Amino acid sequence: MHIAEGVLSVPVLACGGALCAAGLWLGLRRLSSARLVTVAMLSAAFFVASLIHVPVGPSSVHLLLNGLLGLILGWSAFPAIFTGLLLQSMLFQFGGLAVLGCNTVNMALPAVIFGLALRPLLGRGRAVSAAAAFLAGFASVFGAALLTALCLWSTDEGFLAAAKALCLAELPISAVEGLVTMLTAGFLLRTSPDLFTSTR
Repeated sequence: MHIAEGVLSVPVLACGGALCAAGLWLGLRRLSSARLVTVAMLSAAFFVASLIHVPVGPSSVHLLLNGLLGLILGWSAFPAIFTGLLLQSMLFQFGGLAVLGCNTVNMALPAVIFGLALRPLLGRGRAVSAAAAFLAGFASVFGAALLTALCLWSTDEGFLAAAKALCLAELPISAVEGLVTMLTAGFLLRTSPDLFTSTR
């Protein structure tokens, strides 16, 4: 779901940049020195996972792990995802610097919203925890697809067909992401439950 350079209009880029700056400010304000290693490790996981692209129709899909980042990091998911996307842009030309703000918002904002909303359900029994983690993973990825589609449509209505195709292509990967998030969160709840309680 990396939007390439030269695709989005200037107003959309400006809006994405402003929202990204606000998210980074909130994320860095809530980031304590004790959480730096956790943020760095999850940013690295995001960086690696989203490098592996699988072609599906006119687009491609890949794991994001943004839902997991949202559950664990809260608002600090913004700087974690921003760092991963910045390195991908500079090292592998995925996305670009001008569109970095929009790409960050598209992937981080749903993760933060659903992560913070569903985190209180973790630890309330296996079934509830599993459902909450699955929904966080699924909704964060599909929410990212919807925001990406919105960016494309807001730039030019001619992108509407591509935006719809993107959302359809992301449905199966959202389900896979939900399963991965559910399994990973379940393991972490058993081994390091404090990861989900120490930050917003």
